[in-house]
Amino acid sequence: MTWDVPARAALAADGLDLTALDRRSTPGWSGDKAAGRARTVNRGARMSELQELLYAHGRSGGERSVLLVLQGMDTAGKGGIVRHVLGMVDPQGVALRSFGVPTAEERTQHYLWRIRNALPRPGAIGVFDRSHYEDVLVVRVEDLVPRDVWEPRYDEINAFEAELVEAGTVVVKVMLAISPEEQAERLRERLERPDKYWKYNPGDIDARERWHDYTAAYQAVLDRTSTAHAPWYVVPADRKWYARLAVTELLTDALLGLGLSWPPADFDVATELARLDASRP
Repeated sequence: MTWDVPARAALAADGLDLTALDRRSTPGWSGDKAAGRARTVNRGARMSELQELLYAHGRSGGERSVLLVLQGMDTAGKGGIVRHVLGMVDPQGVALRSFGVPTAEERTQHYLWRIRNALPRPGAIGVFDRSHYEDVLVVRVEDLVPRDVWEPRYDEINAFEAELVEAGTVVVKVMLAISPEEQAERLRERLERPDKYWKYNPGDIDARERWHDYTAAYQAVLDRTSTAHAPWYVVPADRKWYARLAVTELLTDALLGLGLSWPPADFDVATELARLDASRP
């Protein structure tokens, strides 16, 4: 019951066919739900330590940061990832931004303008609940702009992300893949429980009725924007515990990959210890 690190490549998007993906599968994990949850807690503790290290790095003039991009159909579990995975680290080191319908001001700007304004500062983990990819997903499926407008955006996004990586941001892109059957159950729960009504949006059914169009749009995103500098990871999301485990592992790997060390003191430690010993409140 261990997380098989080499098998983590099974999450990579390269050559993956979304229509053939088993969305209840648990690639890279041979344990059960209880073991998966225990592993998440264990790795979450390590992730929290690494996040504090990143935060200290930023406070000391460092330029590194991490950006987690979450995409998925409605009910895929993006909010759950934010609460249960990012909830394991210090909130002062996390910058969460959710991107919905552009505001009137945002519509007057380039589509990446609001994204640039929300990028994490050095030392922070930024989280995008939906992202710039909405401009080649919803925009494409709902025919909000002509094809000759959204078509060039794949290359623009690749260039934008290469720029982020060059500036010191590690980009972790996660597509949460839920099955239509599981989505139906989660939508039904929202309709049958008064405490879930607030989460329901009639537009979710409209999007559900265009499932195949959205699948094609997501496939195009994987095929055209999974790059060496910012690869996509496709996480089967029918099992919430597994999706949370997978994202915890991916974030922990990203933080470990930064190779940071604690910043040295910018003062004389011996002198400050002597001053402390001599001090009298």
